[in-house]
Amino acid sequence: MRIERIEAWTVEMGLAEPYTIAYESLDKAENVFLRLVTDGAHVGLGCAAPDLQVTGEDPASVHRALDDVAREVVVGADPLRPVTVLEPLRSLLADAPSARAAVDMALFDLVGKAAGRPLWQLLGGFRERMITSITLGILPEAETVRRARERVREGFRSLKLKGGADVESDIQRVLAVRSAVGPGVELRFDANQGYHFDECVRFVEGTRPAGLELVEQPTPSGEPDLLGRVAASVSLPIMADESLLSLRDAFRLARSDLADMVNVKLMKVGGLDEALAVNAVARAARLEVMVGCMDEAALAISAGLAYALARPQVAYADLDGHLDLLDDPTAGLIGLEDGYLVPGAGPGLGLDDFPS
Repeated sequence: MRIERIEAWTVEMGLAEPYTIAYESLDKAENVFLRLVTDGAHVGLGCAAPDLQVTGEDPASVHRALDDVAREVVVGADPLRPVTVLEPLRSLLADAPSARAAVDMALFDLVGKAAGRPLWQLLGGFRERMITSITLGILPEAETVRRARERVREGFRSLKLKGGADVESDIQRVLAVRSAVGPGVELRFDANQGYHFDECVRFVEGTRPAGLELVEQPTPSGEPDLLGRVAASVSLPIMADESLLSLRDAFRLARSDLADMVNVKLMKVGGLDEALAVNAVARAARLEVMVGCMDEAALAISAGLAYALARPQVAYADLDGHLDLLDDPTAGLIGLEDGYLVPGAGPGLGLDDFPS
């Protein structure tokens, strides 16, 4: 089997509920969908979710990366030897991680389809389903409580609150949500780089009664030592997110003991192949892993879920990026049962081809 051509196009999808985080507000998402057409019976499907703030890309740059660079490496390649494609792309597309992720997942999709097995099984198959958190953006306290109650009624068992703009307001919102949803719901908090050291300490102390599970990226990504200082000084686990954009970042975080946990997003690190390498570093350093996401179509979430289900070190999932997307052409690919994500039953990523 050989790859004959690449096809890529952009889809703009609205958000059912626009949201705000520490550094931006969002009401839509643009994903670039990818099809690898082979001379055999299968096509490989992938998806890029570029974000200028996180991956340094936009849809136009993803198309340039695919058309001007990836095409030369991919066309004519044997998709059942994916690393022969992915290894040169690591350097050629070093600054285009979501474009690499799209090619990566399309190649692994073809491997799964050729084997006739779901990708999560081929990668390890450690578990069959996984709880995901659902994110609540920065909202006034009363609105945050209302949305938290709604999400719990919908069956979610884990909530992630966004913050980082005002520490005192964040503390009050966390405490109010805990009071509203009771002790049986997991609560996580993501400051999106919004705090300095003293604010981190104040936040952890102030929210102690809420029993938070973890705090994600409380400090600026450009100050890794500050993240390490926070991790060494507070009682809650501190997770690196924006500080982890590559395998090298994972090594630096682990070597210098700068975090207790890491958030691996396929769009940040460049796909499944690189994510598996990051997982190996985390396992060696005894760092727990969360698999996270951007505002991604269900197809891309399926790849993240395959990673989460495959490896025991991936202890947490924050794979809700598809749930509020409108007009997602791959909607329905992943099941959601009582707060658990359940993969599709089909081979590869679970989708034969994009709908016409």
